[in-house]
Amino acid sequence: MKAIRFTLSGKNAFFKKPEVNSYYYFSYGQIHKVALLGIFGAILGYGGYAQKKWTVPKKGQGLVEEYPEFYEKLKELKISVVPENQGGYIQKKVQIFNNSVGYASEEQGGNLIVKEQWLENPIWDIYIMLDCEEAEKIASALENKQCIFIPYLGKNDHPADISNVKILKLEETKCNGDAISSMFSKKDGEIEFPEDDEDETEWFKYEEKLPIALNAYTNLYEYDTFCYTNFPVIIKNNIVYKDENRKLIFN
Repeated sequence: MKAIRFTLSGKNAFFKKPEVNSYYYFSYGQIHKVALLGIFGAILGYGGYAQKKWTVPKKGQGLVEEYPEFYEKLKELKISVVPENQGGYIQKKVQIFNNSVGYASEEQGGNLIVKEQWLENPIWDIYIMLDCEEAEKIASALENKQCIFIPYLGKNDHPADISNVKILKLEETKCNGDAISSMFSKKDGEIEFPEDDEDETEWFKYEEKLPIALNAYTNLYEYDTFCYTNFPVIIKNNIVYKDENRKLIFN
């Protein structure tokens, strides 16, 4: 199976969680599939949330399946994410800044103090399975260093750096107690915790609930729990692919 691999990185990233409080905006700890589809949509020039227009009003007209253009066209892509930050953990830091545009706040002076949690120096290797026309379009754009809109990591303060683009061939394999290099859905794999630690391996396990899709009627996130670990894993419910010494799961 053919795939394209590239390195995605940046100085900062912010993948906003919809659950916020009055003081801080929090970020997911890893890039998720919907955010990646947004990046690919920007590269290909597809419309996003701001360009979306409901063809049928939601109130009083029944529920209608509708998505932003980028998601409608790209939702079937199969993607694998390999975190390159040590242990899968990306450092976070709260940034405080002023938003002083006139419509930012109803407070006196029109100045809104924003507090956001940013990821610092994130880096991932991203794989896309080349099994459909849209995937081929993305591969062509990446190989030729072309984009319609500038891709960014969550918001336009954080431009995305795309490098090391390569088309490669993946082989199907099995994983019955080996390490998985990519993030994988928790329901797909069973982690085997070693009884002895004689080799003094620095074991790690990262786990987070991340957006996996958009709801057809509300366009809100749908979630799945993902893991990233160097513990041995038995994959039960998905196909495993091999890229040199990496074993990958696509979602």
